[in-house]
Amino acid sequence: MLLSLQGNFPSAILALADGTVFVGNSIGAPGTTVGEVVFNTAMTGYQEILTDPSYCQQIVTLTYPHIGNYGINVEDVEARRVYAAGLIIKDLSLVASNFRKTMTLSEYLIREKTVAIANIDTRKLTRHLRTQGAQNGCIMGLAAGEKASPALIDKAVALAQAAPDMTGLDLARVVSIDSPYDWTQTEWQLANADGKPGYGEQTAPRFHVVAYDWGVKNNILRMLAERDCRVTVVAAQTSAADVLKLKSDGVFLSNGPGDPEPCDYAIDATRELIESGVPVFGICLGHQIMALASGARTFKMKFGHHGANHPVKDLDTGRVSITSQNHGFAVDEKTLPANLRATHISLFDGTLQGMARTDKPAFCFQGHPEASPGPHDIGYLFDRFIALMETAREKN
Repeated sequence: MLLSLQGNFPSAILALADGTVFVGNSIGAPGTTVGEVVFNTAMTGYQEILTDPSYCQQIVTLTYPHIGNYGINVEDVEARRVYAAGLIIKDLSLVASNFRKTMTLSEYLIREKTVAIANIDTRKLTRHLRTQGAQNGCIMGLAAGEKASPALIDKAVALAQAAPDMTGLDLARVVSIDSPYDWTQTEWQLANADGKPGYGEQTAPRFHVVAYDWGVKNNILRMLAERDCRVTVVAAQTSAADVLKLKSDGVFLSNGPGDPEPCDYAIDATRELIESGVPVFGICLGHQIMALASGARTFKMKFGHHGANHPVKDLDTGRVSITSQNHGFAVDEKTLPANLRATHISLFDGTLQGMARTDKPAFCFQGHPEASPGPHDIGYLFDRFIALMETAREKN
C-alpha cells in the first residue's frame, strides 16, 4: 500500500537552486529546511543515514523506492540525533514490521523535527543531480490543508539559492562534542552471554585509543571496543599535545561533514601526531585530513559517493570489497607526496580510496569499513590498526 493511495499527508515542496521544483507530500515535521541535495543508493539503513553526522547540512535522497518498511528502533542510531538536514523518498511504507521496531519512520521524523518529502520522482531527481551535480535545495513541509502555491514555490527556490555552499564550510567543529568521554560498548549481537539480544560491554581492554570526534559514528567506536580497545573520545579542536598526554596506543581520526581544507586545527594536530610515531587510523574526513596533513590536496566531487554498493580494490592484495561510501570531497592522487602511497582505489571512477604513510605507522580509508547495516567487506582495516598498535607496543 503506497503513500500515493493515501490522502492524509500534507503537501510539500522540494526546490533546487537551479529552479527545478518537485511537489509531493510531507512525511516529517512541518517547516522549512535547506542544504546540499545528494543521493544515496543504499537499499537499507535509512535510520543510520539520518543520524550520520557526515550528512550535516545535506538533504538526502534515497534512490531505493520503498522506504520505512522496518520502522525505527532506539538502538541503531549512529549519533545523538538526526543530523541530515532533510529526507527525500519516493514511497513511504505504511506498514512497518520488525521485532526491534519502536516507531514508524514518519513518527521518528516528526519527533526529531526533521522535514521530509515523499511521493516525488526520485529517479528523475537523481538523474538531474548526476548530470548537473549536487546542489543546494529547500524542502518546505506545509501545514494540513495548505497548498503548494506559486508564491511558496518561488520562496523555496529563493531559500535554496541563498543557502551556503558546502565548499569552504568547516562543519567538523559544529557536530563535535564539548567534552571528552569514554566508550566501552561493543557490537550488537542477536544473543549475548545472557541469551538476550543487544550491545555488549567491553571489560578487559588491551589497548587505549583516542578518537577524534569530527562527526564520529557510534559503530566505529563499537568496532574498536569489540577489538579490545578502551576508547577516549575527544573534541574536534583538541590539540596534539593534549592527546599525547593521554599516552594512548593509537589515535583514530573520525568521519565528519563539510570541507576538510578549512579544518586547520585538525590538519595541524594530525601532522604532529603522525610525526610523533603513534599509530594513526583515519576514516572518511579523517582520510582527507591525513592527506592534507601529509602535503596532498583535496577537491570537491561533482555529486560525491553516497551508497552501500561501491567496489573498492586493495592495491596491495588485489582484493575487491563492496563498501559503504559517504563523501563529497576526495583526495587528489596526483598530489600525493613521496611518503604517502595509494592503497585502495574506487572501481566506479578510479578515485583514491586508501593511503598509507611509508615513513610512519599511519593509514586511512575514504569509505566506511564500520558501515551499519553494511556491507562489512572492508572491516579488516580495523584489524590492521590493531596490528599496528601491537607492533608499536612490541618496539616500545
